Amino acid sequence: MDVRATMDYTPYRVFTRQEWASLRDDTPMTLAASEVAALRSLHDRLDIREVEEIYLPLSRLLSLYVEATRRLFLAQRGFLHSEDSKVPYIIGVAGSPAVGKSTTARVMQALLTRWSPKPKVDLLTTDGFLFPTAVLQREGLMEKKGFPESYDLPALLSFLTDIKAGRRPVRAPVYSHITYDIVPNEWIEINRPDILIVEGLNVLQAGRLPSDGKAIPFVSDFFDFSVYIDAEEPVLREWYVRRFLSLRDTAFQDPRSYFKRYASLNDDEAIATAQSIWERINMVNLRENILPTRPRATLILKKAGDHVIETVSLRRL
Repeated sequence: MDVRATMDYTPYRVFTRQEWASLRDDTPMTLAASEVAALRSLHDRLDIREVEEIYLPLSRLLSLYVEATRRLFLAQRGFLHSEDSKVPYIIGVAGSPAVGKSTTARVMQALLTRWSPKPKVDLLTTDGFLFPTAVLQREGLMEKKGFPESYDLPALLSFLTDIKAGRRPVRAPVYSHITYDIVPNEWIEINRPDILIVEGLNVLQAGRLPSDGKAIPFVSDFFDFSVYIDAEEPVLREWYVRRFLSLRDTAFQDPRSYFKRYASLNDDEAIATAQSIWERINMVNLRENILPTRPRATLILKKAGDHVIETVSLRRL
């Protein structure tokens, strides 16, 4: 075997921003500037140009993937002589804290719902499957919130199993970013969408494979397509600190906020606090759990320091 050829091989085709933008072809722009602004997260950057050059080509690609999956489903149903109904097409969105996953997921949802014939597109974040704060405190996991072990994985897998089985409706817990906890007795109902977008830090995590070869389901096993939002670590750290400062002046001011103790910090104190949290928790989670899953994504969107996507990497078929 030619070792050098093996080292040079990549399963991705990498596109510059200009190359990717050209793939939009004649995909119509269906979002107004005001709608784009409403989809943007607090600290993120998103404008019409970003939607036109990055997300419209992505929506065109996804339309091809969804249609190809539909045709394959019909072919398999004919082969098996079954009466199975088509199940939702599931798209996973992964990446570091503060990288802009929520913005990407919302833009994708907004664009996909405007395809003809207007598919039903639902969006779910995996935050609702975090263990309640009381459980995390009891198990000594508060400093590991967002790590794989802080999620109720059996509940999340059960939810995705029900989605893929075509059950309706399927309920998911609700998470509050104000109280930093699961909201008791509150649920989101997912009722047989055509497309479901699942966004979360570790949704591409595989974990340790069993030595005996037994089947172990992973969250990503349920995905038909996956997107990883990428940026260099120093950039992510800067974004996290900037977001912390924004939240100090907004959400942390809410008397119900779990983080209200940070609302009165001055700039220097807030920056030091945010950097400490990043280094103790988020940087560790990124290095140990999130970044290693990047090569498992179907598509990687690489951001520069100004949140503008510079390159797009698409896994080869």
